[in-house]
Amino acid sequence: MSSTDKPRHRAKILVSDDDQIVRLLTRQCLEAEGMAVVEAADGPETLEVFVRERPDLVFLDVEMPGMTGLEVCERIRQLPQGENIPIMIVTGSDDRQSIDAGFQAGATQYKTKPVNWSLLGRDVQYMLRASNAFNALKRQEDRLRYLAYYDPLTSLPNRRSFNEQLNRILKRSQRRNSNAALMFIDLDHFKRINDSIGHGRGDRLLVEIAKRLTMELREDDAVNYLSEDDEDDDSISPEIARLGGDEFTVVLSDVEDTMHVERVASRILQSLSEPIALQSHNPVVTPSIGIAIYPHDGKDPDTLVRNADTAMYVAKAEGRACYRFYDEEMNSRAVEQLKMEEELRHALRNNELELRYQPQIDIHSGEVVSMEALVRWKHPERGMVSPLEFIPVAERTGQIIELGEWVMGEVARHCLYWDSLGIRPFRICVNISPLQFNQGDLPDWILRFLEHSQLAPDRLELELTESAIMTDAETNIAKLRALKEIGLHLAVDDFGTGYSSLSYLKRFPIDTLKIDQSFVADLHRADGAAIVDAIIALAKSLNLRVIAEGIEDENQLSYLVDKQADLLQGFYFSRPIYPEDVPGMLRQKFSWDFRETGTS
Repeated sequence: MSSTDKPRHRAKILVSDDDQIVRLLTRQCLEAEGMAVVEAADGPETLEVFVRERPDLVFLDVEMPGMTGLEVCERIRQLPQGENIPIMIVTGSDDRQSIDAGFQAGATQYKTKPVNWSLLGRDVQYMLRASNAFNALKRQEDRLRYLAYYDPLTSLPNRRSFNEQLNRILKRSQRRNSNAALMFIDLDHFKRINDSIGHGRGDRLLVEIAKRLTMELREDDAVNYLSEDDEDDDSISPEIARLGGDEFTVVLSDVEDTMHVERVASRILQSLSEPIALQSHNPVVTPSIGIAIYPHDGKDPDTLVRNADTAMYVAKAEGRACYRFYDEEMNSRAVEQLKMEEELRHALRNNELELRYQPQIDIHSGEVVSMEALVRWKHPERGMVSPLEFIPVAERTGQIIELGEWVMGEVARHCLYWDSLGIRPFRICVNISPLQFNQGDLPDWILRFLEHSQLAPDRLELELTESAIMTDAETNIAKLRALKEIGLHLAVDDFGTGYSSLSYLKRFPIDTLKIDQSFVADLHRADGAAIVDAIIALAKSLNLRVIAEGIEDENQLSYLVDKQADLLQGFYFSRPIYPEDVPGMLRQKFSWDFRETGTS
């Protein structure tokens, strides 16, 4: 046999007869046809040998002492591995009643004595071929059913399966007068993560997400997927579904209170938010989870799904990486969000947006050395719209890309205006959203922008959120280096609110850490002060600048001056100002009596 030939499968036949001569003749006939034979002399031994040897066919005598062949046949059919095995029963009775009894017991073929030994091998071969064809057809049908009801990537139930099962679960809940919960799970920023790490790794990421979801769902979570035959069964089995893309669902039945649903959602949130190891990439994928409760939030599947989906979008609008329960006000808020999307699109086209600049003061000289560019929306009817309202909308809809490009253009225009006045050059800090940062061509776009605007690269400092650069740290290190080589300054905004590791932070080519204003606001508390102290100490050890934002009172200023933060920013010095007021601000010099002593 050549190395490429595969060994031919040798069919194994179990011969069961209390007559030793019959077993011998049967063995000789079958082995002459290339088959392997195992024997049993009575019913109990036949069952034992069947389980141990797992034969391809059973040759079974009906008239055996103790347990008859018909009883053995019935017992074999009850075994998991005996459901489809071909069974040839042999008997001396050839009346119709005996034949019918054999088929009712589960026989595949019926042969009467005396056996024609010259034809036995051919008959067995025919039964084996028919059995193989049947099993191949069954496997094909099983595969088609699997593809119809399961997701081939994650092996989870798919949308079709989910729809059918949810309908059954709600009918069951209605009969039992019980509650059920539907969780609609969508992964945050999955598209940009998928684009940055490649679709092959993106598929493996989805498989890992499915595994984590499955591990987090426990028997006592009452997650119930039912078949048509067990709608009234009390047995509960953990299950989830993948609807497609990065959308997953979880159904909890027999829910007694929302606290239980919250515990499950919290576990899912925590599990999915852990970094995922994919070779050299360690992306962090957070979920946004919307939850709707049956029957309060919907008495039919369509309504329940729609409301869970609405709650999920609210979770995204409120910062992502969280879960939200549906309430009736969400529908009106969803309509309001859609309206704001349209109005923001109109604002970008009709010059309703403005830039303001907030000064950053050097702790040693008291001079304004840089400004942060901040977007403001002057709506013709609403008046001033808070960035806390429209920036999340811009992020969710992708309009943040166009908005970011508009900001850069306005900064360049204002710099040309200030230069024409003979104002000394100063640095402008521009916030770059995670969606902008994850555009593959960001460094090339910056180069084209600088060339077109004639703006010197060292005039710009890009402020990047901690979570954005840590999402795929290895890939982002290369992108940050490309930006740094252009000549830009780089800052990590809102530092301390994310999950930076020191090993990565040391490798990022950044210039500045910006202490989040929430920590500055908590300086009066021991834990808030401790965090600020740690960030400043870390920055000093890495030779990085520190900016403290959100300074609103003299006590905060005193503390930060004492701890030697490099740059200070906040309402204590100035609210964001119009571009035409910047020259006057640059001429100001701030001072504080406690600068040398460090006391307030």
